[in-house]
Amino acid sequence: MERRRDFPIWGMTGCLVVTDARRMNAAWCALQDEVTAMGKACDRFRSDSELSRVNGACGRPVEVSPLFAETLGRALAVARATGGLVDPTVGGALISAGYDRDLAEVRGGASRPYVVPRPAAGWPVVELHDRVVRLPRGVSLDLGATAKALAVDRAVARAASAAGCGVLVGLGGDIAVSGPAPSGGWRIRVTDDHGAGPDEPGQTVVITDGGLATSSLTVRHWRHGDRRWHHIIDPSTGAPAGTWWRTVSVAAGSCLDANAASTAALVEGRGADRRLAEQALPARLVRLDGTVLTVAGWPSAEVTVPR
Repeated sequence: MERRRDFPIWGMTGCLVVTDARRMNAAWCALQDEVTAMGKACDRFRSDSELSRVNGACGRPVEVSPLFAETLGRALAVARATGGLVDPTVGGALISAGYDRDLAEVRGGASRPYVVPRPAAGWPVVELHDRVVRLPRGVSLDLGATAKALAVDRAVARAASAAGCGVLVGLGGDIAVSGPAPSGGWRIRVTDDHGAGPDEPGQTVVITDGGLATSSLTVRHWRHGDRRWHHIIDPSTGAPAGTWWRTVSVAAGSCLDANAASTAALVEGRGADRRLAEQALPARLVRLDGTVLTVAGWPSAEVTVPR
């Protein structure tokens, strides 16, 4: 009987781990329900998603589902809390950069002509009233980071409740755990690439609850014109972020909080380590040259991450 199941999702690898193998099917069904619902709501590459409908409304108000409204509300809250470092209105910048379809298709297709980046419109232009959304004409949302992390949080809570045992859910570099942890806690390998093997540079840490997120510039990248682009956009310029860090991992009370902090750190660059320390968020930051810096109690060796 299996305790771990890996699966492809949204152009990356997901994993589900349970402490009781007999409860895998219950946890799996709960996980599938959550990620399927999130895909229908917020997948930018699905023409039938709610997000595509909102982005294509040309300034008209659109009534959305409770899940979409919650996800957008969380994205706007993250933008506010990070001072706009993580902003959902970067959708247009990603499209201009050629990231307008699944990453495998972007990499496999012809390079698009280079387009000069423009700053994002900024999250305050987004109107959300109960379940009605309105975007100014020409503004496009990308909810990828928030939607993925929120899907992890929702899925792990639902799976643990359905299975009645400890559960870990990971989607790419976003991880959350719920329920009783296994003896010794949940061991997680932190690297630039969540799909890297155990021999690749990185660190193994242990968590017992909450979430852990790793944001990196090294995995989701493609050629745009004669330049190498990646998916972490600086909203203030519309161009790829990353003048200081290449990978940031953060532990927090939820995957959403951890992802918001790790993504903001990549965009902020120099000084992000001080901000994370002030927020008392344990973090591991890797500079562009590979130098590793840890703050707020993140272990320098392979031991438990405090929260």
